[in-house]
Amino acid sequence: MALLLLVRHGHSTANADAVLAGWSEGVGLTDRGRGDVERLAGRLADVDVARLVTSPLQRCRETAELLLPGATAEVVDDLGECHYGAWTGRPIAELVKESLWRTVQDDPASARFPASDRYAAESLSEMAERTVAAIRRIDEEVTAERGPDALWVAVSHGDPIRAVLADAIGAGLGGLQRVHVDPASVSVIRRTGERAMVLATNSTGGAIGPGLTRPSTVPKGDAVVGGGTG
Repeated sequence: MALLLLVRHGHSTANADAVLAGWSEGVGLTDRGRGDVERLAGRLADVDVARLVTSPLQRCRETAELLLPGATAEVVDDLGECHYGAWTGRPIAELVKESLWRTVQDDPASARFPASDRYAAESLSEMAERTVAAIRRIDEEVTAERGPDALWVAVSHGDPIRAVLADAIGAGLGGLQRVHVDPASVSVIRRTGERAMVLATNSTGGAIGPGLTRPSTVPKGDAVVGGGTG
């Protein structure tokens, strides 16, 4: 099957403010985010990309534009961020105090985000199901159109990408919090027959070590809902 590069959007204004962006409007890339994506674009400069798809949210569309200048990115709604409902736009420092936080950490397959009059809400299972299904569908299309050696790029968000990686390694949604993806990172998957192979995760091209910090607002051993803020 084709080779898939999963790219998380660059560092965003919500990352900078340590809030859970979800489907909030007006969340774009920071100067740091644009710079990181431009460096990632340099790593892909000589790569023949068969198809570029992106989440509809601003931070991902901006990332796709910088990543492959001149390419037309196809917007795929099912690659959008998890619908966090009433958690949308709230500071991570507040969310860690909610009882739901422990469910998200310890039993993500049973976690459903609270309803909101303003934002849609879904469970992590529903998010994972739509995202994994979209990735598999597009992968099959790319393979049929361009052959098994084709390479394609999907730009999405922390939790959807982690769900796809957890599925690919056979951990299922229970393994969601065992996967980490930073802003402007790339992870690589190839499906071979009925099996998916994870070839790389959270690659940023930088030195390993300086960026290995843990947000002070998150309890020890926990993962940031939505993905790390970078």
